[in-house]
Amino acid sequence: MPTTVNARSTAGPRVPFQRTTIERRDLRPEDVRIDIAYAGICHSDIHTARGEWGATNYPLVPGHEIAGTVAEVGSAVTKYAVGDRVGVGCFVDSCRECENCLAGEEQYCLQGETGTYGGVQDGKPTDGGYSQQIVVAQDYVLGIPEGIGLDVAAPLLCAGITLYSPLKHWGAGPGTKVAVVGLGGLGHMGVKIAHALGAEVTVLSQSLKKQEDGLRLGADHFFATSDPETFQQLRGRFDLIVNTVSATLDLDAYLGMLRVNGTLVEVGAPEQPMTEAAFSLIQNRRSLAGSKIGGIRETQEMLDFCAEHGLGAEIEVISADQIDEAYERIVASDVRYRFVIDASTV
Repeated sequence: MPTTVNARSTAGPRVPFQRTTIERRDLRPEDVRIDIAYAGICHSDIHTARGEWGATNYPLVPGHEIAGTVAEVGSAVTKYAVGDRVGVGCFVDSCRECENCLAGEEQYCLQGETGTYGGVQDGKPTDGGYSQQIVVAQDYVLGIPEGIGLDVAAPLLCAGITLYSPLKHWGAGPGTKVAVVGLGGLGHMGVKIAHALGAEVTVLSQSLKKQEDGLRLGADHFFATSDPETFQQLRGRFDLIVNTVSATLDLDAYLGMLRVNGTLVEVGAPEQPMTEAAFSLIQNRRSLAGSKIGGIRETQEMLDFCAEHGLGAEIEVISADQIDEAYERIVASDVRYRFVIDASTV
């Protein structure tokens, strides 16, 4: 029989979160039941809960930055045992058969990966990490190394991998100059990871109010994009720019900061279409690209890398009763740098 667990859900755009109960399926042979300890709040949770990215099926239980411990395993599970420290990221299944899944790039599943929340599995909507437990097939569970606290590890399951994947793919490392646009939940992890990879790191933020934080987190330089001189001073400077903000930017200005063969990678998702002039790309053979989280293999690689380098998210732990307040503060950029829900309060 399915297990009933406590959760927090919203019934519609801007409807306050309420206590509720949801059902988690009975264990299948390859399933892992996880006692959730912490669930990070991602800006995509807000976009989805408020219906800003299109139709949302309500009631909605968000949360795809999940850290906890194994409570029970199915009869065929070989990767995990009761008591193991584990995490769940942005998806809980995929077709497992297409070329992308077979290549370990499940996030690009040609049939569409199954979202940890807001997806459909076995004909039912999936519920996320704002809850006490979750049941996931072992192949979609990540091991959290002992070197990272579960609270600071939770945001790595989205924010961490969202930045690690493009930084690795586009070769951030010694001898490269990397810029991170925005010092928020995503951007602060980008700074930490790019620094640990050995790159020269610059933060491009709207103002200098977070400059001290940026330098503390590993940035070598910090510039305010509200100052027009910034774009002239940094013209042709970077090998890689990763844009983490979900606002519509003047892409031509940012592309102008790239050197020959440089790439601007979008990981933020603005609501409005982006535009750029062709000559911004033609000049210096620049590229405009995008990146979406990472597959299971790469996410595990990221967790191991963060443990090796002592990296975790900068967090503020909240109770489940503070979710609505946290949403408002995130929209107002009033968090440094990730809210994490203590699941014991759900």
